Amino acid sequence: MSKTQSILLIDDSKLIHKLVRKYLADLDVTLHVATTGMQGIANINKRRPDLILLDVTMKGLSGFEVCQRLKADPATHDIPIIFLTRLDDVAEKVKGFELGAMDYVTKPFEKLELRARVRSALQIQSLLGMLTKEARRDGLTGLHNRRYFDDRLEQEIHRAQRNKSCCGLLLLDVDYFKQVNDEFGHPDGDDVIKRVGVLLGEVSRRSDVACRFGGDEFALILPDVGGRQSLKAAMRLWKEVREDDLIKDRLGRGVTVSVGVAAMLPGEQMKVEDLLKRADEALYTSKRNGKDRVTLSAFNAEHDYAVAG
Repeated sequence: MSKTQSILLIDDSKLIHKLVRKYLADLDVTLHVATTGMQGIANINKRRPDLILLDVTMKGLSGFEVCQRLKADPATHDIPIIFLTRLDDVAEKVKGFELGAMDYVTKPFEKLELRARVRSALQIQSLLGMLTKEARRDGLTGLHNRRYFDDRLEQEIHRAQRNKSCCGLLLLDVDYFKQVNDEFGHPDGDDVIKRVGVLLGEVSRRSDVACRFGGDEFALILPDVGGRQSLKAAMRLWKEVREDDLIKDRLGRGVTVSVGVAAMLPGEQMKVEDLLKRADEALYTSKRNGKDRVTLSAFNAEHDYAVAG
């Protein structure tokens, strides 16, 4: 198990907190605790643990209700849950599994059983994480692929709506890329795509999400960023690509990109397809007006350019 793996224990008993901490003390994990369902959900949204140990019977939100909320949220859906319960009732266990729990441990639990179930859950989660990571990477550039983009944009929109914050989005195409392939060949074309991917990563913050859709199409998700700052990021990328010496050395000339920029407003309610459409319309405007340019969504230009950032 990785030393970076973390566990969140949600249980209203301080004795259970002490026992779990004692039983797992020599495992390479970090244990966080919460005493209520709402406190646990807030902790999960902040920390994104690798595993949740969840008491079924708590005051306020029950464990079943917490599980239901987590499994309904794309951002927390895949975090495995082991229920802790004093109930040894088959119907209760079936209910938990139907809600999406991975396993059950019945109180009072044995040390060896708890450790075994925790280790197994973390190992499975680690393997699934590695497989998922590989399945969601673009093989040529190493950036995230379209499948990851769709899921992550949905998560960031939900998070922005929950926090009443912004979320920016850039969509871009390499201009006349077919001509690059026809004139220089696919190996040089692949090098251009890889280089644009590198430049996209270089203008990104650590929290941004750079993706390749496929072909010559890229996207950049900018959490907590509004229209003005998204436009600035797009302008930096546009300039970096058209002035890049490595591409010029490879081809004997440079390439350019067309970029569409959009952002959701703080508190705005929208779906993934709404923000995508806003950015795609801006990208289409860049292409229609001669390419090699950046266009801010007409909606953002009207509503939030002067105030969002």
